[in-house]
Amino acid sequence: MAKIQKIKGVADLFPEDSARYAFMEKAARETFTSYGFGELRVPILEKTELFCRSIGEETDVVQKEMYTFPDRKGRSLTMRPEATAGIVRAYVENKIHQPGKVSKYFTFGPMFRYERPQAGRMRQFHQIDAEIFGAAEPQADAEVLLMLSAFLSGIGLEKLSFELNSLGCPECRPQYNQTLKDFLNALDRSELCEDCQRRMDTNPLRVLDCKSKNCKALTKDAPALPDHLCGECRDHFNTVIALISEAGLEYTLNPRLVRGLDYYQRTAFEVTSGDIGAQTAVAGGGRYDGLVENLGGPKSVPAIGFACGMERLALLLEGEFETANDFYVALVDERAAKDALIFAEKLRRNGQKGEVAFSARSMKAELRHANRINAQKCFIFGADEFENGTVTVKDMAEDGEQVTVTRNEYFK
Repeated sequence: MAKIQKIKGVADLFPEDSARYAFMEKAARETFTSYGFGELRVPILEKTELFCRSIGEETDVVQKEMYTFPDRKGRSLTMRPEATAGIVRAYVENKIHQPGKVSKYFTFGPMFRYERPQAGRMRQFHQIDAEIFGAAEPQADAEVLLMLSAFLSGIGLEKLSFELNSLGCPECRPQYNQTLKDFLNALDRSELCEDCQRRMDTNPLRVLDCKSKNCKALTKDAPALPDHLCGECRDHFNTVIALISEAGLEYTLNPRLVRGLDYYQRTAFEVTSGDIGAQTAVAGGGRYDGLVENLGGPKSVPAIGFACGMERLALLLEGEFETANDFYVALVDERAAKDALIFAEKLRRNGQKGEVAFSARSMKAELRHANRINAQKCFIFGADEFENGTVTVKDMAEDGEQVTVTRNEYFK
């Protein structure tokens, strides 16, 4: 029979690969909980309407990238393309909001988008996500940025650039959108890509997000959004900048940064790297104060958050991530197989981790395997050990010290 192969754009993560993801998840959990965040796990499958209403009908995600299908009863379901919408849905559905209450959540997991696979961009990819609800103050924006910086530094990533912008609010952005639309209408429409020609009418802000070199050149003199902020948005953004500057976080202002999802307003940010090819963004986020209300929740619940692409972060992590083992129990005489297994179990019950051989091999082969799994010690069970009730303990460090002791003596 023909073999079945994996779907294009997804990956099998064997232990040496998944160790990188486990390392990032552990670091994120430790960092985020130190800021008062708790873990929230939401479903992978959601109603399609959730993403259409939150992300925006005119976004590339909804237009081109979602995995959407009818279930057995004809209901339209979508495999989540991002985490924020599901977290907001859970927040609203479970009636978490209370006046004056601040809620902080983080989550990990797979997301799904139909994109052209390349390094750092898969059709099934993984994100680390964090969100704050109920805090409108610029201090919340600053805390999110500082926590993201602490996490990235904690996993050893230093050569990263933080880019910030303010997208305004429902009071000032419509005026800017009209100013931008007037600028775009003065261009030769046919010179823009098809997506931007459509966005000019539906969401002109997204034209600034186009990756086409030609569209970037044509819009290089477009009016800058930060020049059209209302007083409250300007004060908010200036406070965010002052706070992160005081905390020592370096950043650059990018007036063209608009993010790819419609729910963002006020503070928006991306973290980029020049070391992973074309896909430079490794994390991004911003404020989305209107999304809770848009998804049926209470009015005026402020929110801000970010997501990190784990595949892209994994490309930047240096060094080996194979897990070191405390021991390997080597078997060189088949008669000692039961003794070796019981001895290994005692080691594990004493808090150590490692492997035991299930069948006998040569000493050379066993020591080679002990080295391969990075075992700190090798416990050898051969003919002498079987007959005398002993075990030979070999230190796998460079000196290779080796002693033979009784098994009961070892556990005293």
